[in-house]
Amino acid sequence: MIKKVLRQIYKTAKKENVEVYVVGGYVRDLILNKKAKKDIDFVVIGSGLDFAKKLDEDFKGKGSLVEFPDFDTARYVFTKIKKGKKIKVLEIEFAGARSEDYDKDSRKPKVVKTCLKQDLKRRDFTVNTLARKVGFWGLKKEIIDEFGGGQDLENKILKTPFDPNRTFSEDPLRMLRAARFASQLNFEIEEKTLEAIKKNKSRLKIISAERIQEEFLKLLITKEPSIGLWILYKTELFFEFMPEIKDLEGVEEIHGQNHKNNLEHTFKVVDNVASKTDKVFLIFTALLHDIGKPGTKKYNKGRGWTFDMHEHLGKKISRNICKRLKISKNNTEYILKLVRYHQQPISLMDKGVTDSAIRRLIVSLEDDLDDLLILCRSDITTGNQKKLAKRLKNYDYLEKRIKEVLEKDKMRAFQSPLRGEEIMELLNIKPSPIIGKIKKEIEEAILDGIIPNEHEDAKKYFFKIKDKYLEEIKKYKK
Repeated sequence: MIKKVLRQIYKTAKKENVEVYVVGGYVRDLILNKKAKKDIDFVVIGSGLDFAKKLDEDFKGKGSLVEFPDFDTARYVFTKIKKGKKIKVLEIEFAGARSEDYDKDSRKPKVVKTCLKQDLKRRDFTVNTLARKVGFWGLKKEIIDEFGGGQDLENKILKTPFDPNRTFSEDPLRMLRAARFASQLNFEIEEKTLEAIKKNKSRLKIISAERIQEEFLKLLITKEPSIGLWILYKTELFFEFMPEIKDLEGVEEIHGQNHKNNLEHTFKVVDNVASKTDKVFLIFTALLHDIGKPGTKKYNKGRGWTFDMHEHLGKKISRNICKRLKISKNNTEYILKLVRYHQQPISLMDKGVTDSAIRRLIVSLEDDLDDLLILCRSDITTGNQKKLAKRLKNYDYLEKRIKEVLEKDKMRAFQSPLRGEEIMELLNIKPSPIIGKIKKEIEEAILDGIIPNEHEDAKKYFFKIKDKYLEEIKKYKK
């Protein structure tokens, strides 16, 4: 599809007598032989918005045009329907060649039309300043490299096209992007650029929480997120939006006993989860799973270092972090649930553990149980291969037990098999709080293994317990 799109862009450009160039990540990834991106940036020597409108006419409704007139920019999106859902196939963005002048308290620049070289100069890193002109057969072979981006690609170095202090001061989000690209490309950040991040870290305060969240989540879904996380930590940029991370670092020793470095452990867990899934909020949870340890750390003479109940404190701290970063309610509740229960499976490894305990885990986690187990397996960061094998084997056993209980008890989407409407009919009462109490007691009996998860057994149990609610039942008789 990309070839057809480039062909049409060339035709429209020739008709309108303008030059169009592909710039940035698409060119960079072509050189690195990486998989083609689904978004491509174009620079138009002229008006990007006017060109996009002409292209829209030539495409004849094959995609949808979104205009940004304040920035002389437009985005064209191609979609298709797959399994009843609209999904993006390709997104192309056109901008007129421009330079930007920033106010110190805002990310919104004043835009001035300019030449291609000046446009490339305003970009974040030299490896993203590379450009190729759109030609008859697609992209011309010549790579326009005004700032040594090709050599930096070869050397696997990230640096800015000009003074990094100005680059990061003008657009502080680029500091997060530096960490993200380091993880994504497995590149090192040039020393001068790294120092500029630390120097300008406080500028991040002018960036909205939503934009910080968006860029940070992109970092977490890279192949090895810890590369970028360590950069954020060492430059102290992390502390501008998640200062709680700082307390995880360090090791204390008392009477010759010390604990593991919780920061190193946490970053390893993040990498482990990222290697198993692309669920970004599961990876985010890995970052927060032990965030309550610093506040619960104690030395017990008989037990050594302890972090009792750190999952409960971690849940509270995680809520504050999610609120600060404007994470949605649903994603926040998902994160808090996994942080709260990440210690629970460890207590269920004993072969003598009851079905009741397994049931409660299943009901508490519902559809997120598989994700919890991914997190728990990833939480094993020992370098001792025998210990690793033993602990993973424990999880194999636990998963087997969960499967057995699920098959035996039909626990998925668990709720009382005796529904509220039937209870009202049996008691001849109006809707009332007493219905919820009775259902809750039936559910508890099922979870405790007192009765099977079957309708007739639940009904028999109902008749056995209903008399204790007689006084309340009288209030709601029809």
